[in-house]
Amino acid sequence: MKKNLVMQIIIAFIVGLLVGIGLWMSGIDITGYVTWVSPLGKVLVSMLKMIVIPVIFLSLIAGAASLPTDKFGKIGVRVIVWYFVTSILAAVVGSILALLFNPGGGASIDKWSSLVASGTAVEEVTVSTGGALVDVFLGMFANPFQALANGDFLAIIVFSIAFGLALKMVADNKETPEKLRNSIINLLDLLDAAKAGIFKIVDWILAYSPIGVFALTSCNFAQYGSALFGPYVSLTTGVVLGVLCMIFIVYPLMLFITVKKNPFKFLNKIKEAPLTAFVTRSSAAALPVSLTVADDDLHINESLSAFALPLGATINMDGVCVHLPMFAVLAANMFGLEMGFATLSLLVITTVLASVGAGGVPGGSLMLLFIILQNMGLAPDQIAIIVGLALGINPVLDMFETMNNVTGDIVCTYAVAEMSDMIEEE
Repeated sequence: MKKNLVMQIIIAFIVGLLVGIGLWMSGIDITGYVTWVSPLGKVLVSMLKMIVIPVIFLSLIAGAASLPTDKFGKIGVRVIVWYFVTSILAAVVGSILALLFNPGGGASIDKWSSLVASGTAVEEVTVSTGGALVDVFLGMFANPFQALANGDFLAIIVFSIAFGLALKMVADNKETPEKLRNSIINLLDLLDAAKAGIFKIVDWILAYSPIGVFALTSCNFAQYGSALFGPYVSLTTGVVLGVLCMIFIVYPLMLFITVKKNPFKFLNKIKEAPLTAFVTRSSAAALPVSLTVADDDLHINESLSAFALPLGATINMDGVCVHLPMFAVLAANMFGLEMGFATLSLLVITTVLASVGAGGVPGGSLMLLFIILQNMGLAPDQIAIIVGLALGINPVLDMFETMNNVTGDIVCTYAVAEMSDMIEEE
């Protein structure tokens, strides 16, 4: 991403923030403003989501096919283990802060119930926890064409990696006929050409992004700014501090310990990807920017970034691990449940494992909230109150949560690249 475009996005975000907070503080009716301006932001998210499935599909096939087969197992394990470790650390951070801030402690249920957004159709959203892990596993092997049509990220990832590896292994097999080997090479060249065309579309979308960033930011803060200063400020503060702790303490320490690099110079290089994630509230929508940063600014071997970043956008949800403990403790306080640190951390980790493939879209953590509340044994009407509260503040929290997720994806990819000698010369 060019520097002037980065500056335009930063300026658009700052101006949008000031306009949104100004509208919120003014107390005037913002319905007309949101009606006319929000489509300018929604179209940015729609365009990014339009491009994200082709980006994932083509990038993973090309990445898996170009990755040396003798290294795939070792590198793949490193990526998955890194994602799992950071999820555990995020769950620990989120649980500590949740118990420390103790959201909802001392508040009456009537007071909290009055904050539920009016007209929220909570009953329309349902999540079945029975056999959730089995369903996730079976969903990994769905019809690839159906998965592409439905945007089933996990199934797309599994098929793309398997297809790319299959092409690579057939091409590398000494018994493969020369004609077939050449056909595979031509097919991979065609996929590379298609990927180049997709990334040209990404450039066009990014050129529009300052307008979309202003619209998204101003409308979000105009509508939800009160949530930052309302009666559940402790919950918001805890989540934000948890995310900042992950980004500026946990990730830098992991980078310094594992690859001996200056982590803050690294964070400065990747800033446009977390910023895009922050304003779009979508790991999937920010994926094209993350891939561009990995290639242009970090010089990570494309075969690794094309594998690790799409995978992370779907399965790595560190922000969720910070976010959900706050609502779990809130629910425990409101309804008289006991929630210890170990129980809280285990509950969050289990939920995240069960939700693999459900991330990458704005507000995806709300679906996970139903799972964690049901696993706590809450009644449907109790769950409705907590989810109603979450819906009121989620647009703000989701921005920080998604920024956390995307930062974690890039940190993992860079660390594994350094450890695997997959950083290219400039």
